[in-house]
Amino acid sequence: MNCSNCGYFNEGGKFCVKCGHKLQEEAAVSQAAATSEYQSQPQPAYAPQEPNQRVRQAKKVSKSFFSYFAEGIKNPTATAQAAGESQFVNALITVILYALSIPIMLYAGWKLLLIQFVRSMFKLPIISEELAPSDMEDFNTGVDLIKATDINSIIHFNFTDFVFKQGIFIFIGLAVIIGATYVAAKFGKVDVSFKEFFSRFGTFLIIPTALLLIGLVLAFLQVEYFSYFMNFGLLSIFLVVPFTIASFKQSGTNGLDRIYSTLIVYVVITIVLTFIANGLGEEAKTIITRMGNSTELNDLF
Repeated sequence: MNCSNCGYFNEGGKFCVKCGHKLQEEAAVSQAAATSEYQSQPQPAYAPQEPNQRVRQAKKVSKSFFSYFAEGIKNPTATAQAAGESQFVNALITVILYALSIPIMLYAGWKLLLIQFVRSMFKLPIISEELAPSDMEDFNTGVDLIKATDINSIIHFNFTDFVFKQGIFIFIGLAVIIGATYVAAKFGKVDVSFKEFFSRFGTFLIIPTALLLIGLVLAFLQVEYFSYFMNFGLLSIFLVVPFTIASFKQSGTNGLDRIYSTLIVYVVITIVLTFIANGLGEEAKTIITRMGNSTELNDLF
């Protein structure tokens, strides 16, 4: 410490070795001055942490999507015609919901579909004539037992494997249909970017997606009528294609006629739906095989 009287540097002690001035008073003065200087400085106010940027962005996207989806149900044509490239994300979410709702619905309601299939077989004349009333009573008893049993856990029917595998498969099929519709529109001399075309297609897909979501809720509630909403949602894709193509104006008169464009896309849709049906059929075979090989299920009945 430097002595305030003579300026001599002292390594320690209470007094200056040169002039004898008391150093403790100097240290106390220096400490008080430093404390006063620190306290006189303005302290930064507490700044609350801002919410995570991703959370804020997710809230913004979800709010925009729900508004877009509700408007698409209320005014489908006007909403679709007004949809530009800015609605690409919302249209993409709609397509993803459409693709995922089908396998989730089948996972939740496959028991009801199986019951409906067996019941329809029982109604065939060649079978129903040979059945006694007691047989139908036994069947109805078995139906009630199946509904009350968590067979998924018995046959180890995995939700993740089925939903995501089939969901990705259906999404790829939708991408092929949208791509084919876009190419057909281009042959029809429609001057539009792919993002804008995708946005309009996805907007027209809102009502079919809403039908599938209603069917999904009914499937979870174990209401057999969910299959009607599933069928309507699937078949509505045949209406989305011509609505989308017809909503754009042709830039010339030498392009492919819209009727032929629509028919070409219908062929593509039929092929895609056939592949999807085959994939779901293979899953159904797997389920039936597991049911037949399940000792727990055999013990149950």
